[in-house]
Amino acid sequence: MNTPEPRPSLLSRIGQGLRSRLPLSRRGRTIAVCAVPLIALLAVTAVVPLPMSLAQPGLTANVVGLNKSKPVITVSGADSRGTSDADGRLLMTTIAATPPEADVELPEVVRAWFSEDRAVMPTAAVYPVGETTEEVEKHSKDEMRQSQNAAVDAALRQLHLSPRKVRVTLRLADVGGPSAGLLFSLGIVDKLDGDGRGGSLTDGRSIAGTGTIKENGKVGPVGGVSLKTKAAKRDGATVFLVPAAECGEAKALRPEGLRLIPVRTLDGTLDSLKALKDGGRVPSC
Repeated sequence: MNTPEPRPSLLSRIGQGLRSRLPLSRRGRTIAVCAVPLIALLAVTAVVPLPMSLAQPGLTANVVGLNKSKPVITVSGADSRGTSDADGRLLMTTIAATPPEADVELPEVVRAWFSEDRAVMPTAAVYPVGETTEEVEKHSKDEMRQSQNAAVDAALRQLHLSPRKVRVTLRLADVGGPSAGLLFSLGIVDKLDGDGRGGSLTDGRSIAGTGTIKENGKVGPVGGVSLKTKAAKRDGATVFLVPAAECGEAKALRPEGLRLIPVRTLDGTLDSLKALKDGGRVPSC
């Protein structure tokens, strides 16, 4: 009884193929020997998870509208301005990233690398090293809570109102991080004062944006702005408020038809929105 010959391994088959196609010279043999481990490395990395995270445009939410059938912003202790769908929208924007424990393989990275709607980043640059998905979510919720507190303080300070007399409640499910601070402040101002003349801040437009905010009204950068502009355009925005420090990134990959307005402070942002409404001079990236 004849014993069947063992099946050649993947690496040996690759080597045989190379030898059949290369001249039998010293140079050819050297190239073949060097190519085998390189091809083997590529074959392995194609199926082995990489320490990378993939990001894409995330959801948007209208901060002067409803979220899960409840107002995102409610105010008590002060007269608030009545709003309607005709007043337009103030959209906070997000990105969606693979969780820290997700397996990301080489083909996914390659596809994302050549896509304008995706971003590839080292996982360590997105999440603290060693944290689980649950720990990341807790940290993100803590940042959101701090951001909301700062947004309330900045808005009330802008309107010369006391937080001891005016109570503001913010509700926005399934969103974390500090990047909605500016939009929360704008939403509060719009609810309480609008443009200061009885109208809305948006003048019926869909205005999106991003940016952290401090109690003194200073706006800070957030990261991922090029993906957020795409989320804004996808969901109908025509204007995007971008932290001035991130104008370059936003402009480089600006979706067609989306106007970029750089912002540095809450007060300056309100001036830009009023100028936009009145047809005045508005800064641009």
